[in-house]
Amino acid sequence: MITEIIGHRIRKLRIEQELSQEKLALKADIDRTYLAGAEQGKRNISVKSLNKIIKALGVSFEDFFKGI
Repeated sequence: MITEIIGHRIRKLRIEQELSQEKLALKADIDRTYLAGAEQGKRNISVKSLNKIIKALGVSFEDFFKGI
């Protein structure tokens, strides 16, 4: 399922950067529980929220989706 694929990619990049869910959520200005649900593939994450997360991770949309 696409939500699980995107969630896995977020988690992978977050861990590579040694960020906790809480730190990434703060950087992205989203709720930590929302981020946790997105990483688990339980949330149908909005494009706006995904954009916030990708910016907080410091990668481009292109690089984010290259890894999928």
